[in-house]
Amino acid sequence: MKKIALLFLIPLLLNCTQNNAQNKKKQKAKTQIQHKPPFVWEGANLYFLMTDRFLNGNTTKEVFFDRTRNTGLLRGFEGGNIKGIIQKIDEGYFDKLGVNAIWFTPIVEQIHDGVDEGTGVTYGFHGYWTRDWTAIDPSFGTKKDLAELVAKAHAKGIRIVLDGVINHTGPVTDVDTVWPNDWVRTGPQCDYKNYQNTTACTLVKNLPDVLTESNENVELPPFLIEKWKKEGRYEKEVASLDAFFKRTGYPRAPKYYIIKWLTDYILEYGIDGYRGDTVKHVDESVWTDFKTQCEYAFVTWKKNNPSKILDNSPFYTIGEVYNYSISNGQDFDFGDRKVNYFTHGFNNLINFEFKWNAAQKSYEELFSMYSNKLSNELKGFSVLNYISSHDDGKPFDAARTKSMESGAKLLLTPGISQIYYGDETGRSLVVPGTEGDATLRSFMNWNDVKSNLETQKILSHWQKLGQFRKKHPAVGAGIHKEISNKPYVFSRTYSKGKYTDQVVIGLELNKGKKEIPVGTIFKNGSKVKDTYSGKTAIVSKGIVTVDSDFDLVLLEKS
Repeated sequence: MKKIALLFLIPLLLNCTQNNAQNKKKQKAKTQIQHKPPFVWEGANLYFLMTDRFLNGNTTKEVFFDRTRNTGLLRGFEGGNIKGIIQKIDEGYFDKLGVNAIWFTPIVEQIHDGVDEGTGVTYGFHGYWTRDWTAIDPSFGTKKDLAELVAKAHAKGIRIVLDGVINHTGPVTDVDTVWPNDWVRTGPQCDYKNYQNTTACTLVKNLPDVLTESNENVELPPFLIEKWKKEGRYEKEVASLDAFFKRTGYPRAPKYYIIKWLTDYILEYGIDGYRGDTVKHVDESVWTDFKTQCEYAFVTWKKNNPSKILDNSPFYTIGEVYNYSISNGQDFDFGDRKVNYFTHGFNNLINFEFKWNAAQKSYEELFSMYSNKLSNELKGFSVLNYISSHDDGKPFDAARTKSMESGAKLLLTPGISQIYYGDETGRSLVVPGTEGDATLRSFMNWNDVKSNLETQKILSHWQKLGQFRKKHPAVGAGIHKEISNKPYVFSRTYSKGKYTDQVVIGLELNKGKKEIPVGTIFKNGSKVKDTYSGKTAIVSKGIVTVDSDFDLVLLEKS
């Protein structure tokens, strides 16, 4: 009987042991999930790149649509493409930089010919001269490439933001016809003196302006019908349009066609956000409708792809309202009319003021100003800060002599940080022989990344700051508080629901041994880590002592 009892107990003991081990594993996994920092759009570290200028993921440079004319310097297709972005995702380039969102210039099919703007022939390499919103330009890649990019980015927790143009088509050329006159206007040219002369006009000569204020039904342009029929997809595209207009009840006005075409990329690929181009040149009600359809498309994609959902973050929109500044609060003033774009479909507006603030203010003045604005007048929204971009001719550091300071100011300021490709590697913004904004659009300096020691030092600095920012939502979305003026030390605190994140940062410190006051953020006896140097320390009497070769510390609880 004893033997039988023992034989009976052994399996029970084994099962108990296995269950306990499994429970411990589950509890450990649960703890890890709870401690994993949430993705917070308001504090995102976003990387902005020009698709054609980042990296060629093919073995050769291909030419499409007979784009063979000689162009002005840096005004033609250089060969960058979606596959190049995928390659850098695979290599972990964005992970090392702490990037959790990527925005790239439009990839829809561009006009086939080029235009001479007095600076030599220019092709639509930048993506803002649309010919067909429903197709991807083969110079950039294919829809299969886009699907792969989104999937691989999402696998690494990186969100994808596409660039949406509703305001205008591409210029008219000998081979690119003008859209019908019930779709676009070709004049007058904007003078920006009031609301009317900013919205109901063309940005520049030969850039047809979509009649976004119109609610009149229009037919598809004949050239587009002919194109789709040649490509064998006319019936499919028309059926899809019919379904969209039946579901929404919208009139078949130009703006709604374009909204439909842009939101299809959400429905099909599950992209996470849109950056709206030339927002103030479009009637603001259009952006409200755009956001509504973006949200519908995103929710629908999630329902259709439950295994691919990253989290419960809603669809995110960033608006380019040229000359909007954080100092404006929520309103943009046209002179004769104020418009609040935050209440017309946008979670975030690009902040054109940041580069000036970065140049004129101390760290504390900069950080406290942005924290106060975002936690009061702009609470619930955010701004996107940048030091350089593809069309700002007066960047913060045009000569690239302050790359270390640029990184600290951009990546540690509250709001979304926009790294323009090459900010992190000191890519030159002055290219002799270029005209206008072409100087800002040189090819990414990958050779310097591989072999130039100074470039590698700059990149390492941006990587450390970026990883800290990504790991800690408090940096970009938290409340800023100065702890000490000399040495300059501050804290950031972020709370949402049961999640709390707190960090302490010190700047302009002495190299070598330094004492850092941590206020009430870390308790005495706590072990903390300076992620910049990798050194650890114990808090004693509200002080942390760090001995490193650097003049800054990024402190987190170890």
